[in-house]
Amino acid sequence: MMDLQQGSLMLLGPTMNPKVAFELSERLPHLGLRMREHCNRALVYARRMQNLGFNVIYPGLENHADHNLMKSIANTDYGYGGILCLDMETEEKANQLMNLLQNCTQFGLMAVSLGYYETLMSCSGSSTSSEMNDQEKALAGISPGLVRMSIGYNGTLEQKWTQFENALTRMQHPTPPH
Repeated sequence: MMDLQQGSLMLLGPTMNPKVAFELSERLPHLGLRMREHCNRALVYARRMQNLGFNVIYPGLENHADHNLMKSIANTDYGYGGILCLDMETEEKANQLMNLLQNCTQFGLMAVSLGYYETLMSCSGSSTSSEMNDQEKALAGISPGLVRMSIGYNGTLEQKWTQFENALTRMQHPTPPH
């Protein structure tokens, strides 16, 4: 516990570690560029995934229930955000896809927290929303196979898309074990 009555906390207030403050100040000038790419890639991938026949939840897609609202309030430079949801229907299919995306094609990483320059993904029903019962999940629109993806901005857009397509191909045509 902190002593709020004496010492540096009382005199200076809660202050950031100088090293962390410096590192943040070095990254802030590029934040706009990173966010623009993050959001642009999410929109491109959402459209492409939808064109492949996937159920994609992303406010930048015209079929999203809140698309018009989001369009009216979104910053045109940054679009609709960098997180999309891909419904794989079952937890098994979601985990299979995420495993291939992480371990075979290096498209992204499985994680619970979705904030990084790499693409991060999680199966919401079995991770961040696992404390909800099935009825609560259904009411919230969280299917067992819902994969949340925070789209990263490393590598080129086309390179990462190829990695995604390669994972889909491996799902459809699995290689037999040796």
